[in-house]
Amino acid sequence: MKLLRNPEIRKAVFVYGILAAAAATAAFFLDARFGFFTVALCAVFLFLYLFSTYRRYRYIAELSADIDRILHGEEQMDLTGYDEGELSVLQSEIYKMTVRLREQRQNLRNDKLFLADSLADISHQLRTPLTSINLLVSLLAKPDITDARRQEISRELYELLSRVDWLITALLKMSRLDAAAVTFHPASVPLETLLQKAAEPLLIPMELRDQTLRVTAAGVCSCDIGWTCEAVTNIIKNCMEHTPNGGSLELYGSDNSLYTEIVISDNGSGIPKADLPHIFERFYKGKNSDSKSFGIGLALARTIITAQNGTIKAENRKPRGALFTVRFYKSVV
Repeated sequence: MKLLRNPEIRKAVFVYGILAAAAATAAFFLDARFGFFTVALCAVFLFLYLFSTYRRYRYIAELSADIDRILHGEEQMDLTGYDEGELSVLQSEIYKMTVRLREQRQNLRNDKLFLADSLADISHQLRTPLTSINLLVSLLAKPDITDARRQEISRELYELLSRVDWLITALLKMSRLDAAAVTFHPASVPLETLLQKAAEPLLIPMELRDQTLRVTAAGVCSCDIGWTCEAVTNIIKNCMEHTPNGGSLELYGSDNSLYTEIVISDNGSGIPKADLPHIFERFYKGKNSDSKSFGIGLALARTIITAQNGTIKAENRKPRGALFTVRFYKSVV
């Protein structure tokens, strides 16, 4: 390392040389011994200054080399050997920066893997109904098809297209939520009104299944009504689909000083123990899921609820059935 290539060092040596020459000249005028002593003392001081500066710049050069190796992908670096004051502080800040950069790089890798997995899952979810749609369209093109068969195929096509439309809409909503592009507008709404509005789209399917619904609620909930209704509707729909004909569902709402709680339960088959840890994962389909399930409704519900400072928990109730507990906390916990 060429020390004198640094302009500040050259300036310091130049100024120090002028001061040393002036001091030595003045000392020689007084006494020759004072002059030699002053020259020797100035030389020692200059040597000590250059030596300490050399060591400090050598540490800086080593630190720069370490940073360069980190930037070129080396994972493990020892940045603990810099004990000097300013260098120690600099080393500490650089170490924290490198840790943060590694975390960000790992997060980016995880995001890329998650995106790739999500695209693969979406492609798989869309491929199944689209394949069925292609087959049905080819059947409609046959000249000898009867009117009854044509109407049946048309109903199946309408159902499949509705499923595809729901999946695409749900995925767009989840992507907006993941990108924090959704602005929630909380408002106080009676719990009974919220639960009845969330259950309204499912009243006809429940009636066709001869299922009963009971709503018991008191208090108010501070939330975005539209998004929260969609989350609760997805949970109710999941319970409805796993409850046999003639079964029952219960919606219970309560409010206290800490949180607002919504409990949704059924007397269906319940949730298999192996599915409980994964039931809110995106595209996860449990053992009892039918072929029409996409595994996205509960994941969307969880995303909406957690984005509003809420929590959701799934468990089995006794003697049978599933139970979902949603809580919206009134302060951060």
